[in-house]
Amino acid sequence: MRLEQLQAFLAVAETGSFQQAARKCDVTQSTISRQIQALEATVGMPLLHRTAQAKLTVAGDGFLPHARKIWNEWRAAMQEIEELRLGKQPELCIAAIHSVCAFHLPPVLQRFCQEHAEVQLRVTSLGSDRALKVLKDGLVDVAIVMHNRFLTASPEMVVDKLYDEPVRVLMSANHPLTRFNEIPWSELVHYPQVVFKDGYGMQRLVQEQFQRQGADLKAVLELNTLDAFRGVVRQGELIALLPQGAIQDVHLDPTLAVRSTLDPTLIRQVVLVTTQDRLLIPPIQRFRELVAEILTVPEIPSLPTKALAEL
Repeated sequence: MRLEQLQAFLAVAETGSFQQAARKCDVTQSTISRQIQALEATVGMPLLHRTAQAKLTVAGDGFLPHARKIWNEWRAAMQEIEELRLGKQPELCIAAIHSVCAFHLPPVLQRFCQEHAEVQLRVTSLGSDRALKVLKDGLVDVAIVMHNRFLTASPEMVVDKLYDEPVRVLMSANHPLTRFNEIPWSELVHYPQVVFKDGYGMQRLVQEQFQRQGADLKAVLELNTLDAFRGVVRQGELIALLPQGAIQDVHLDPTLAVRSTLDPTLIRQVVLVTTQDRLLIPPIQRFRELVAEILTVPEIPSLPTKALAEL
């Protein structure tokens, strides 16, 4: 069954005439006849009486409401796709890692809202692995995450590198490790750590680095919010390896200290991920452009070496 056959049947049912149906569909009368005949061959019964006025048979009368429903569903589907093509998208859903949501994304969101007031923005803070999963499941349109090549290898995925950032050591201001300007990994392995929960790329990155060092990661607590990390770390012995973007304002808190690691320095790559088909939708394409244009990574203010030694 073809859509033009349904259209011809509905036109004849509405006008009661093959001739008028042809004018309504902007085709010849013989085309209308062929389409009706093909439709009747498909359903296996005559749908119209060929009299001076075309009337529905019993089968045609029963088929009519179904034909109307199919035709209306098709038109609604085509209208929805056309609205997407024209950029009339009711909402844009974004999943992003915590540091991006907290520090980097707000100016992008503000600009997007100014340009697309008709689009409802929905932003969810998630770990990288979880964000990529909900993107693949179609629950969000864009993910801004720590790069995971295993989860973005599909051909339909579009990956834009945004920035690289080093991983730093967060600790209390009076922690023994503050005596180092750059902390050797041989020293880090002796202290218990607070880590991100499973499903966060940072947990995997830290674990892999400890494995390369041939050491065990003493993870004693799992958290998933930046405020929780700070609250726990400032209490005493626990330390946390966190990306620079997550602790860029720590210098404002006198109870906390930040140090770099002595070679090697861990680097986290942050990327924007979406899919090829979503980039055909103008608001999503524009959001991607705004991220590339506006999103910047502020540097953490550094203290003089002397001041670091005195902390």
